[in-house]
Amino acid sequence: MKTIIYKNTKISYTEQGKGTAVVFLHGFLENKTMWNAFIPELSQKHRIITIDLLGHGETECSGYVHSMEDQADMVHAVLHELKIRKTVLIGHSLGGYVALAFAELYPDYMKGLFLLNSTSRADSDERKINRNRAIKAVKQNYTNFVRLSIANLFSEDNREKLETEIEKVKLEALKTPLQGIVAALEGMKIRKDREVLLHFAPYPIQLVLGKKDGVLIYDETIDQIEGTKVELTTFPDGHMSHIENEKELKKVFVDFLKRI
Repeated sequence: MKTIIYKNTKISYTEQGKGTAVVFLHGFLENKTMWNAFIPELSQKHRIITIDLLGHGETECSGYVHSMEDQADMVHAVLHELKIRKTVLIGHSLGGYVALAFAELYPDYMKGLFLLNSTSRADSDERKINRNRAIKAVKQNYTNFVRLSIANLFSEDNREKLETEIEKVKLEALKTPLQGIVAALEGMKIRKDREVLLHFAPYPIQLVLGKKDGVLIYDETIDQIEGTKVELTTFPDGHMSHIENEKELKKVFVDFLKRI
């Protein structure tokens, strides 16, 4: 684990391997350890960087709202520290929103974009209401909120089958401070629509979706790539493809990185 200080805030990241820089950005209530299963293989041919987003893992909070732009600027600071000028960004859910913000703010850095169980679209009015409810719920009962949130990310078919893995994810999620959770929810609620990037970006883009994702409704998410060159991979399960479809996802990562 390495750290930098960015705007008086400790940022935690890891770096392994040599070659094309590939930055992995975790999702909401997750941290950089979510990528551990993929690093050994991918770092044989690539320089793999994993970063704890603001208010998650071992990265401190920098405010009461962590906008996607704030997160993207922090990622840029890590790349600047590592003297990286070109990178592939891989983001899960919230990490995908951050990757899209980075792609908009720092287009010259981009070599490829991989959105895992994520979307380029802004929150709908209904989703914004749900974010406000979530903020209220986590303030009232932190542990209950975290445990329920994690369980709902997996397809119903997998909740019993993957019980041990889900419990591990819950334990990692419970390390996220209350301020980090609220700041992320506030940031996601106000994020911009960046669908235009999917239509005009000059680099390869991959989208991975779960057919039974309870967070991103499949049919509503898929039409954003109509008329684009975005490659789509669909898995039969939920929002946590890196666990529910780990083996298959590993192959999609390898194939995507071959195209860069």
